[in-house]
Amino acid sequence: MVFSASVGSVALPPLSVRVSAKRWSSVVVAAAHEPFPSFLPKLIDRIHDPFARRLALRIQRLPVPVRFSENPIMSSCVKPLIQKKETPIVLLHGFDSSCMEWRYAYPLLEESGFETWAIDILGWGFSDLEKLPACDVVSKREHFYQFWKSYIKRPMILVGPSLGSAVAVDFTVNYPEAVEKLVLIDASVYAEGTGKLATLPKAVAYAGVGRLHCLMPWWDDATVGFMTSGGYNVSSLIEKVKQKTLIIWGENDRIISNKLAVQLHCELPDAVIRQIPNCGHIPHLEKPSSVVKLIVEFVQREAKKLDKCVTQV
Repeated sequence: MVFSASVGSVALPPLSVRVSAKRWSSVVVAAAHEPFPSFLPKLIDRIHDPFARRLALRIQRLPVPVRFSENPIMSSCVKPLIQKKETPIVLLHGFDSSCMEWRYAYPLLEESGFETWAIDILGWGFSDLEKLPACDVVSKREHFYQFWKSYIKRPMILVGPSLGSAVAVDFTVNYPEAVEKLVLIDASVYAEGTGKLATLPKAVAYAGVGRLHCLMPWWDDATVGFMTSGGYNVSSLIEKVKQKTLIIWGENDRIISNKLAVQLHCELPDAVIRQIPNCGHIPHLEKPSSVVKLIVEFVQREAKKLDKCVTQV
């Protein structure tokens, strides 16, 4: 299985991404004329998708202190333009991918009024890992926690697609105080050693947007290091997740069986499940409007329940 092979270059966004003519124009003009961050691979200049270009302009590196490195790791992410008092949404990505996965859904979440972060998991994305740290599960968890502690600083709505769901479950069980709610998308949480997956040669498996992070100089060593470390084993942790959880599944997912969605729903103590029709393994790329709508409804529904309880008291 190759998770990031399907995160390739797309000439135009899905038809479900609705933006006004004025906003579309601003996206195209800004993406065409503003300089990209210097740490991004030069291939970014050849990407034509305006949503990918616009999100790439937003990528920055923030210093994250970790116990396993003498110096802070300059860690790549998309930081919200405005930070609010309300609960933020934090987006992870799938196996061997980057925050660019969210190029269509991210602007829709921002337009919905959420403080939204998109974070690159340690060992993938566009962080500065020239002095390569260990990129095993423990290091990824520690790095994410320190990022949260340094910049987000309050309980979040954590969104994990594919392998990112395993990252989210592992993180939530170890740091429950950091997570208010969970959203798991086509979750890869049952395979033993999740992440120890066969990959195709770089030139074959990756193209366009999905290939960008593979051109980072540390990519080969970091990815191999993670896969040989044992990967994620979180199936035994699922029942320990106490947070309210939204499960989203693509009806036509050919990578993760829909039966596992039902199993996950049964094992999570407090979860709802929603299926997106005519959709494969990466709903936030294929059906971003549907995914954002489900997330917004989930958050608003829970907020209304809380308000009702407060009123009754």
